[in-house]
Amino acid sequence: MKLKSTLCLSLVCFAFILSSCESEAERKARLAKEEQQRIEIEERRKAEEAERAFKLEQERIEREKIEEAERIEREARLEEERREKAIYEKYINNSLRTGATPYSRYYGGNTSCDDYGCSQIKVRTSNSDVIVTIKRNDEVVRHAYINSGSSYTFSFPNGTYQTFFYYGKGWNPNKSMKKGEMKGGFITNESFGKDDPQYLSNNVLTYELILQENGNFSTRPSNPEEAF
Repeated sequence: MKLKSTLCLSLVCFAFILSSCESEAERKARLAKEEQQRIEIEERRKAEEAERAFKLEQERIEREKIEEAERIEREARLEEERREKAIYEKYINNSLRTGATPYSRYYGGNTSCDDYGCSQIKVRTSNSDVIVTIKRNDEVVRHAYINSGSSYTFSFPNGTYQTFFYYGKGWNPNKSMKKGEMKGGFITNESFGKDDPQYLSNNVLTYELILQENGNFSTRPSNPEEAF
C-alpha cells in the first residue's frame, strides 16, 4: 500500500515537472497564438455575418425594385384602361355623315365624272358604318364614309379599280392608323375587306355589303396596309 502511494506521488511530481518545463516565453507565444486564432475566428464570424447581411439587403433592394416596377406597370395599365374607357365612352356612338371624306388630307376630296367615258361604283351597307377606298394603280383615288343602312355612289373615268372596305363602330378622328401615318378610325368591331380589281367601262358596279353572323362582310379579307 505504501508502494502505491509512493508511485502516485511520483507521477504527480513528474507531471508537475513537465508542466513547469514550459518557459515564460513559450507560454506567452502559446497564449498569443491562441488569441490570434480567437481573433481570426471572430473575424471570420463577423465577415460571414456581414456577407449574410449584405446578401439579405441586396435581396431586399431587388425585391423592392421588382415590387416598384410591378406597381408602376399596374398603375400604367390601369391608367391605360381608364384612357381607353374614356375614349370608348366619348366615341362609341360617334359617326360621320354619308359621303364624308375623313382622309381628305391624305387623298384629297372626291371629284365627279359626268362625261362620256365614266363609270360608277355604288356601295350599299347593311348594319355597319363603312369607309370605302377605291384604288387605281395602288393609289387611293376615291374614298368616303358610308353610314349603316345607306348608300353612296362614286364616279370616275373608265379603267381598272380595286375597292376596299373598312368597317366598324364608333369613329375616333384621333386614332392612329397605318403605323401612325394616318389619323381616324373605328374603336370597335373593326374589319377589312376587298374585292378583286375590276375593269369598268361605262357601267355601274354595285356592292351590297351584308354583315354575316361571324361579323365579316361577304368580301375577301384585307388589312390597313392594303386598304390605305
